[in-house]
Amino acid sequence: MSGDLKWNKIFGAGLGTVFAILVVQQVSGAIFRTEAPEKMGYFVDAPETPAGGAAAVELAPDWGTVLPVADIAAGEAAFARCQACHDIAAGGPNKIGPNLNGVVGRAVASHAGFAYSDAMKAHVSVDPTWTLDALDHFITAPQRYVAGTKMSFAGLRDTQTRVNLIAYLRSQGSAGFPVPAPDPARQPPVAGAADATAAPADGVAAPTDGVADTAAVQVAPAAH
Repeated sequence: MSGDLKWNKIFGAGLGTVFAILVVQQVSGAIFRTEAPEKMGYFVDAPETPAGGAAAVELAPDWGTVLPVADIAAGEAAFARCQACHDIAAGGPNKIGPNLNGVVGRAVASHAGFAYSDAMKAHVSVDPTWTLDALDHFITAPQRYVAGTKMSFAGLRDTQTRVNLIAYLRSQGSAGFPVPAPDPARQPPVAGAADATAAPADGVAAPTDGVADTAAVQVAPAAH
């Protein structure tokens, strides 16, 4: 009889322990319960800052210089990341985004059959057409340039990649869009150029044999 009582006590203690564990789990779950967010995240525009701490000021691409020498094959490779949302074939369909054949020079929010966001329709007042600069700004950071756009792509921060991509877009139905003349204002200053044109020190006159001492300047776009 005493043996049965002993086993009953052991069994009862075990049940009590299990019950206590279940109660703790239920209480902990109620206190620390987390709910899934309604949105998966937000676009955070954090400009890249160099080691020195100051944000670098980047000149807009000098299209007259960089576009004629752009790597169209590399631009086509860059477009691979756009193919999930955009078709670029002439007469191709709209997908998640509009067809991009002939987009360079096309009126903004104008491709037939595509339901543009209100934000993109309103952007017509800023950029009536997709110029080279407008495309460059938009591709760099779509949601920063057109707040509220449906385009969720984070953007391309490398300038050369954007130049190559835009050159490829121009080759697909927009080859007639003119390439502007080189713009010296968009070319980065050449280190030492001012010193080269200054008068020599110690009163020594510069040679006047009619041959100008010119520096060859090779412009390359900064590194979307």
